[in-house]
Amino acid sequence: MRRTLLTVALCLSAAFAHAEGGSHWTYEGTEGPGHWGELDPAFKLCSSGKNQSPIDLKEFVAADLKPIRFAYQPGTRAILNNGHTIQVNYAPGSSITINGHRFELKQFHFHAPSENRINGKSYPLEGHLVHADEQGNLAVVAVMFQEGAANPLLAKLWQGMPEAAGEQRELAEKLDVSALLPKKRAYYRFNGSLTTPPCSEGVWWLVMKQPMTVSKEQVEQFAHLMHHPNNRPVQPVNARPVLQ
Repeated sequence: MRRTLLTVALCLSAAFAHAEGGSHWTYEGTEGPGHWGELDPAFKLCSSGKNQSPIDLKEFVAADLKPIRFAYQPGTRAILNNGHTIQVNYAPGSSITINGHRFELKQFHFHAPSENRINGKSYPLEGHLVHADEQGNLAVVAVMFQEGAANPLLAKLWQGMPEAAGEQRELAEKLDVSALLPKKRAYYRFNGSLTTPPCSEGVWWLVMKQPMTVSKEQVEQFAHLMHHPNNRPVQPVNARPVLQ
């Protein structure tokens, strides 16, 4: 089913209902993840959906996964604190292709600690690179970060992180998101959803197997700005296969 342009815009901005005049939601308390489905009829999939994200990736099914063809170029445009995450908007022209199907990179953002887990393991930070095809179908490349050396691209982005929710800053230098990708591009794949309201399903999830590194200080800087963890708890896998 083709999404309307409005729905696609809401999905890609990751932000969020209260910014669009909808219901306010948070990561804690009575407006936290356990209550998202009750806050607005548009959020009902957050509680009733059967293909929700994130998940604990395990019990993998062997599959002939074709390599993801990354065609990224420098294109960061603006960095936004939307009150739920730090989001970097990307200029048109960068894409991934999977089995001949092209998705254009729209934005990327972060969660601390990680939303997805791999064999029960949580990571201190997870990046989500959000793509859309011409029909509005979404594909998210997820990258896990483990504690270690500081990440050079994050160091540049964190220098310009807006402190106030709703604040956006233009980036003077166009940076290349390829710097967030591991050298080895093997991945897991499953069908899932947005991890924020409205929790829309039908999202292709492509989780990189090899983690990148991030320093403890970089994670702490991000977490301090968010004031609280910004990860949705893992959801039931149900009957979905997790391919590798």
